[in-house]
Amino acid sequence: MLETTAPSSGPAIPVVRIITRLNIGGPSIQAASLSSALTARGFTTTLIHGRLGPGEGDMSYLVAPGVPSVFVPALARAVQPLQDIRALFTVLAELRRQRPQIVHTHMAKAGLIGRVAATIYNLTRGKAPRARLVHTYHGHVLDGYFSPMKTRVFITLERFMARVTDAIVAIAPAIQSELLDSYRIGRPEQYRIIPLGFDLSPFAAVDEAARARARHELGLAPDVPVVATVGRLTAIKQHARLIDYAQPLAARHPGLVLLIVGDGELRAELEAQVARLNPGATVRFLGWRRDLATIYAATNVFALPSRNEGTPVALIEAMASGVPGVATAVGGVGTVIANPGMGLCVPLDDDAAFIEGLHGLLADAGAATAMGALGRAHVMARFDSRRLTDDIDRLYRDLLAG
Repeated sequence: MLETTAPSSGPAIPVVRIITRLNIGGPSIQAASLSSALTARGFTTTLIHGRLGPGEGDMSYLVAPGVPSVFVPALARAVQPLQDIRALFTVLAELRRQRPQIVHTHMAKAGLIGRVAATIYNLTRGKAPRARLVHTYHGHVLDGYFSPMKTRVFITLERFMARVTDAIVAIAPAIQSELLDSYRIGRPEQYRIIPLGFDLSPFAAVDEAARARARHELGLAPDVPVVATVGRLTAIKQHARLIDYAQPLAARHPGLVLLIVGDGELRAELEAQVARLNPGATVRFLGWRRDLATIYAATNVFALPSRNEGTPVALIEAMASGVPGVATAVGGVGTVIANPGMGLCVPLDDDAAFIEGLHGLLADAGAATAMGALGRAHVMARFDSRRLTDDIDRLYRDLLAG
C-alpha cells in the first residue's frame, strides 16, 4: 500500500516551480502533474515556464486550469545573455510577488536562472524565512550536447549552483553517480533519488483488441513487423543510426516499417538520409502526436539508440503498453530496463548488438510477448504518479522542518 502524507491543517504552503519550457518529455509531464497533485497535500504552486524552441512539441495543455501559470518569453533553452538577464529579473519579480517557501527548478537553464533569482530573493529578505531551493536533474547536458569548452563552463556553473541548493533530486541512481563522481557537483547528503512518475493507465489499457485497432488506424497490415521510436529529432537521440539499422533488418524481416514519432531540427536531414539510402523498409515520419498509446499498440519493438538519457519517458510508456524495448545502456535507462528479462540494454556505439537485439525480438514473438509482460509489470510498479507525489511531498516537508 502506498504511504501518503496528510495535508497540514494550516495555510497552504506556497511553491514556485520553474521549468525552461513545456516541451514534450518527462520534465514537462512531471512539472505539470506535480503542480496540480500537490494541491491536495497542502501546497499551492505557481508554475513558471519559458518559450519553446523550433520544432518542439507543446505540452502546456497538461497544466491544470486551477494552477497559476506564468509565461516568461525571455526564458529559453539557447544561451542568449541579454534575454537570460531579462528572464532572471522577471523570475525574481515573480518570486517577490509569490513569496514561496519552496523554489523547485527543472532543466538546465531554469535551474541556473531560477536558483540565481531565488538566491537574490533570499539575500534580500532580511530576517524573513528564506525559501528552500530544490533542483531536479532529469538528465544532464554535460555529455554530448556542447563543445568541450562550453561543457567545462556549464560544469563550473552547476558546481557553483549546487552550493546554494538545499536538495538535489536525481531521477535515477546512475544520474546521481555521474553528477557526483564524474562531475563533482554537490555533496552526497544533498541528493535524493526520486524516480519519475506518470499516469500510465492509457498504456496499461493496451490489449490485443487495441493492437488490432491501432494497426487499422495507422494503415498497417496485421502481420507487418513494426519498430518505433519517439523523441525529439536531435543529434543526442541518434535517429540516423536507427535509420542505418533499417537496411540490415529489412533484409531479414521483409515489409519492415520504422515509425519515427517526433520533430526537431534534424527532420529534413533524416528524411534526406532515408531517400539516399533507400533502406528497403518503409520509414514513416509522423511528427508529434498525442495518441501515443495507438503508436505503441501498433509496435512490435521499441528502439531507443540515444547517446545520453535521463529516465526515458517514451521507453516507460512503451513498456507500460507491453512492448519490449532495445536501448543503449546510458543514463537512467538501466532503471527502466532493470534486468534482461524486461528488455535489452546494449553498449553505446555497439551497432551490431543493437541490430541483433531488434532482430531477435522481431523473430521470436513469444519471447517478445514475455519480455513485454515483465517490463509492463516493472514500470507500472516503479513509475506510478502517486508514488512521485508522495516522494516530493515528503522532501518538501523535510526541508521546511529542517
